[in-house]
This record gives sequence, structure tokens and C-alpha cells, in this order.
Amino acid sequence: VQLQASGGGLVQPGGSLRLSCTAFGVRLDDYNVGWFRQAPGKEREGVSCISSSVDSVQGRFTVSRDNAKSTVTLQMNSLNPEDTAIYTCAAINRRYNPGCSLNRRFDYWGQGTQVTVSS
Repeated sequence: VQLQASGGGLVQPGGSLRLSCTAFGVRLDDYNVGWFRQAPGKEREGVSCISSSVDSVQGRFTVSRDNAKSTVTLQMNSLNPEDTAIYTCAAINRRYNPGCSLNRRFDYWGQGTQVTVSS
């Protein structure tokens, strides 16, 4: 399973960005997908996780999935400078992380995409 995260860039505070995580070589139907971020000088932290049986997870950051396209998107709204980080996606077969916990195992990782929130 190969994952590619894309869609990062520079955005002003209060703006929005939409990140994509595309899987190659497999459909994501059986996979939970997590989004993570790492800011400079800080440890990686989980952002959100979407289980294989859910179409979307709502919040300031909304995660949705399109299994037919093997893509999971992260819609980020009301961004602030503290959201600046490298964002990456990761996947795990639902059997090994059924609760979609961001603190548990993820086997496949994308390369990350930079999000910078600045005026």
C-alpha cells in the first residue's frame, strides 16, 4: 500500500485548505485512515481518524472518504498559525485498529505535505 498526501500550501489565518490522501495499489474499503501532523520542534500528533465504515467525520477539520477513488480528504477550516505543520496520512487494516485510535498502530504512511498558516 502506497499513500500520497497532497494539497498543502500557504494560507492566511481564517482560511481553508483541503488535503487529499490517495492510496495506490489497494482500495481503502477495509482500511481506517488517520491524519497526523508535526509542527517544528514538536512531536507528531493525531488530527483525526476515519474508520472504514464511515463516510465522514465532522468537525473544524472534516475527514471524508471516497473508497471508489481510494481517497480520503481532510477539509480544514478556520485555520490559525498553530495549525502550521507537516500533515501526513496513514492507513491500517480495520482488523488491527478497529476503534480507529490515533494512538494505536498504523502500518502505511504517506510522505507528508506542508501546511503553513501565515499572513
